[in-house]
Amino acid sequence: MTQYAAPLDDMRFALYDVLDAEQVLKALPRGEALSRELFDAVLDEAARFSAHVLAPLNQGGDAEGCHYDKDSASVTTPKGFKDANAQFVAGGWAGLTAPEQYGGQDLPETIGALVKEMLDSANLSWSNYPLLSAGATEALLQHGEEWQREVFLKPIVAGRWTGTMCLTEPHCGTDLGLLKTRAEPAPDGSYRISGTKIFITGGEQDLSENIVHLVLARLPDAPAGTKGISMFVVPKFKVARDGTVGARNGAACGSIEHKMGIKGSSTCVMNFDGAEGYRVGPPHKGLMAMFTMMNAARLAVGIQGLGLIERAYQNSLAYARERLQMRALGGAKFPDKPADPIIVHADVRRMLLTQKAVGEAGRVLVLHAALLGDTQLRSTDAAQRALAEQELSFLIPICKGLLTELSNQCTYDAMQILGGHGYIAEWGMEQFARDARITTIYEGTTQIQALDLLGRKVFQLQGAGLKLFLERIGAFCKQHADNAQLAEFVGPLAKLAQQWGELTQRIGVAAAGNPDEIGAAAVDYLFYSGYITLAYFWARSVASADAGTRSAEFKQAKRATARFYYQRVLPRTEAHASSMRAGAASLMDLPEALFG
Repeated sequence: MTQYAAPLDDMRFALYDVLDAEQVLKALPRGEALSRELFDAVLDEAARFSAHVLAPLNQGGDAEGCHYDKDSASVTTPKGFKDANAQFVAGGWAGLTAPEQYGGQDLPETIGALVKEMLDSANLSWSNYPLLSAGATEALLQHGEEWQREVFLKPIVAGRWTGTMCLTEPHCGTDLGLLKTRAEPAPDGSYRISGTKIFITGGEQDLSENIVHLVLARLPDAPAGTKGISMFVVPKFKVARDGTVGARNGAACGSIEHKMGIKGSSTCVMNFDGAEGYRVGPPHKGLMAMFTMMNAARLAVGIQGLGLIERAYQNSLAYARERLQMRALGGAKFPDKPADPIIVHADVRRMLLTQKAVGEAGRVLVLHAALLGDTQLRSTDAAQRALAEQELSFLIPICKGLLTELSNQCTYDAMQILGGHGYIAEWGMEQFARDARITTIYEGTTQIQALDLLGRKVFQLQGAGLKLFLERIGAFCKQHADNAQLAEFVGPLAKLAQQWGELTQRIGVAAAGNPDEIGAAAVDYLFYSGYITLAYFWARSVASADAGTRSAEFKQAKRATARFYYQRVLPRTEAHASSMRAGAASLMDLPEALFG
């Protein structure tokens, strides 16, 4: 069985030393009662719950999977999942970051992000169930009516009910303008929802008393395309406006998917047959509420990638320290043993350091994004909220797209380190690789994240978020321009930041004459942007370590890992830049008929 222990020391370094999160959060409204002591107590307990309750269920849940009963249209989760959820609810975790007025604890999303990383590392399948409840919470908070928040949100925050997002249909994936689910008005002001949704995480399960589906559908007078989409709240059991729970609704699970990974997470086909529901937000404006859920979910999936990187790293590192094989090329490092542990070999170190480097910088990235989210949600300064929203909006596709792609690389590397044992289920490493694969697909594939980043966040929005982030990098480089100890990081970072702006302008000019240039450059642009983003957070991490009171060994580890990242990972930007400069011609010139 694989092991997991939350990396609390590095989490606290990122939170307090690099980002100064305690002071940032205390300075925001509702921050007076926040303190490091409170944060640390929450993180300690989350680490205990993750390591001792969730992690031991991970492999068993994968082997068992979920069970679907056709006669009752019900789903049973793997052994231990229900009890773990009961402990989660009893501990108040379901409402950790929700507002107090709806029964939550009102802790910052920044702390919630660290807790989520622990849950994801420990048991990604199980952690998918509360993930969608968090998205539903945000949608109801921002777009629901007060009675809907009272009736639906409070039980979700309490953990008695869970939420889902019902977007995708069999004939359409990302293109929601094609969806066909219908919503017919009823005389009492409710609606009757009919249609089929697929890939619904947690659409049916045995963990909660009721399931609140947030469903996209079309009203009878809806215009075509995405401008005709509305959102509806549709519970598994009918709920009156006064909160009274009634009979089973016309919403049922038709089947569950048999998947490559996350087998303990139920992925459902949901059939809505005249199901009673209530509209959330104005008619034909459902995409606004959907994007609220989607942005929360995309950052959350980026954190899933981070959690898998950490789990794979911990276990492949432990194996590399214990597995004896061959001698170091420079001579025996452990002459008293029959062979050296494989951690002495250069390529094993390459794979371990890649996991360590992208994981530690990725942690700072998602916490920085979460801090921006807290600023956007809590600040009473409209200008401050707007700036935070612009930068966060820009960073979300990087968090989701880059960290999930890197989780695939890192879990692959972890399997390689274990060799043949990595391919065998009992060692657990192949499960991480299978689980990681979905993270690049759901909540928007990597290609969709890339188009969102370059097409929407950069060009459609005139690069507002990019400008803010480049200004942040520029200010850091200027502050440390004369710091000889940081020169090996600041110099390359400043040059890449300048190139980032120039390449963006070059793509924009090309796209003005040929829109295919955006699609041709997008994925390379996402990786290119992401690698520079992690380089910035590595430079900040080294600066913070140097200025702090950490041990000499801690500082040495940070500097050495940053140096590895700059010398062995960051050069990937050169290949991506070259591909972007090549343009769209080689992609688009070949006639479709000649593909074979």
